Amino acid sequence: MATINVRQLADDVVDRLKRRASLNNRSLEGEVRLLLERAAYDDMAAKHAAFLEASDRLRERTRSRRQTPAEVLIREDRDRGHRDNV
Repeated sequence: MATINVRQLADDVVDRLKRRASLNNRSLEGEVRLLLERAAYDDMAAKHAAFLEASDRLRERTRSRRQTPAEVLIREDRDRGHRDNV
């Protein structure tokens, strides 16, 4: 396993981490380890931001195109006899 040293961490941050660790019945090291593990595997915020950026780009590219509301497309599909397999 690797070791990481974090330098120049503000004293108030360390104090908050110690309080958090104490509330969770963990050592400071255990609390920081858990936070780092979660941060390393939790990239949902990054994925969400990337999705929003892609959505904005697509919206901008298709802004001048005529858009058909979804309910119209669904009605047309149902009128042709296509239904969900329910």
